[in-house]
Amino acid sequence: MVTRKWTLTACGAILGLVLAAGSVKAMTDNRLTYLTFSGPVSLPGVTLGTGTYTFEVVDSTMDIVRVRNKERSQVYYTGFTNRVELPAGRQPRRPVVFGESRPGIAPPIAAWYPEGDVIGHEFIYPKKAR
Repeated sequence: MVTRKWTLTACGAILGLVLAAGSVKAMTDNRLTYLTFSGPVSLPGVTLGTGTYTFEVVDSTMDIVRVRNKERSQVYYTGFTNRVELPAGRQPRRPVVFGESRPGIAPPIAAWYPEGDVIGHEFIYPKKAR
């Protein structure tokens, strides 16, 4: 009887550890990426100057992305994104896709693809007034 209780307790503890490890991985899997830009680029509501920035997923269930400076001490952007899939058979050559802009205007980052992912994060820009 004691052996059966001990076995059930041990199995329960192991199951708990496995589930906890999966939860920790989900919370820490932020896909942190360092990106360096040689000129200004823009995100919704902000223009980033030349330099290195961190892109990370803050909440994967709601597709929230945060962009900070290299030291991660200053936040430049936090916002919702749309999931966007790479076309079949195409690997991203670069981790960001740029949108169009007029000459002299910082090009907008349309989407960010964390390294090795085929699912990226498309930034949501406000619609222009007509």
